Amino acid sequence: MMSEVVVAIDGPSGSGKSSVSKGVAAEFDLDYLDTGAMYRAITWFMLTAGVDLAEPEAIAALADRPTLVSGMNPSEPTISVDGTDVSEAIRSTSVTGAVSAVSAVPAVRERLVTLQRAAVTQAAKAGRGIVVEGRDIGSVVLPQADPKVYLTADPQVRAQRRAAENQASARGTQDVAATEESLRNRDAADSSRKASPLQLAVDAHVVDATELTLPQTIAAVSDLVANVIGSNPADLQSP
Repeated sequence: MMSEVVVAIDGPSGSGKSSVSKGVAAEFDLDYLDTGAMYRAITWFMLTAGVDLAEPEAIAALADRPTLVSGMNPSEPTISVDGTDVSEAIRSTSVTGAVSAVSAVPAVRERLVTLQRAAVTQAAKAGRGIVVEGRDIGSVVLPQADPKVYLTADPQVRAQRRAAENQASARGTQDVAATEESLRNRDAADSSRKASPLQLAVDAHVVDATELTLPQTIAAVSDLVANVIGSNPADLQSP
């Protein structure tokens, strides 16, 4: 059963998807795929190649060019572009500011959705289940996923958490107000794009993490996974 489980975790920026997804994957010994990192990686490629991001046709023309490889170990996820590890580079402010424009291009989404589905197939062939996080996983990429989770939180709380995370990792020094404005702008762009917008899948479980700690949020999502597989992390890790 564990080789068949596919967990989809969607939600807006700053909702804690990455931390929660990695935590759940680690608890159940599942693979982990960060689809947001894939969009950031192709954005990094476009910026490095000097593509005019105001021209969707120019982005589409190079959408198939880079070779992207995602490492799916939840304790140490990686992503490379043409053999170069860009795991840190894709978290730069320049990539963050450009990723919505790149990810809105249909050719980019078609390319990456194909890679994302291939990663799930790869995990299954290896006898492993997988946790996949993003914005359109349950609604578009993997409609067969079970459980589907929509992780959210109050915008101000998301901003506080993201600002603290950025400051701790030296990725940015925006205050909470500026971070909240940035997140709201990203939410608007992701929710209004024509190609696979951020949306709540009809059969998704909504988990509001506004009042929850990270361990509590991981526990809430883990309960949903346990209900599907008929077990729990402690059982799975017993000799």
